[in-house]
Amino acid sequence: MTHTARRIGRSLALVLPVVLVLSGTLAVSAVPWAGQDSATQLTASSTDVSVRAKSRAPQDILRDQLLAELQEKDPGVALTHLQREVENRPSIAEHCMSIARSLGRAAVKHYGPSRAQSFSRPVCDTAYATGVMRAS
Repeated sequence: MTHTARRIGRSLALVLPVVLVLSGTLAVSAVPWAGQDSATQLTASSTDVSVRAKSRAPQDILRDQLLAELQEKDPGVALTHLQREVENRPSIAEHCMSIARSLGRAAVKHYGPSRAQSFSRPVCDTAYATGVMRAS
């Protein structure tokens, strides 16, 4: 009996790795980069997967908040908050000029060029004034 069990064990020891290698090879050959027709592949459909929303960058979120604040209050308040954010979060400093220019362009649309310029402050090297000037 032990001789038969050993013989079966040896046979499995030789056959099992071959079966695993072949099944792995077949699985890899059925992936999209193998160049086969996609109709024969067993893959998940992209229409069944819910799309995750892209996360927004902190400077984009801040820009949107400040533009909303400009509409609700005035550009001076938005510029003050921009300056505080730059002081509190130095990573925002590299985006300060583009945010301030956006505020300047929005202020011209909302208040007109002369009134928008009256809110000008030396935030981000007068980028707000540049935005006002270019929008005029």
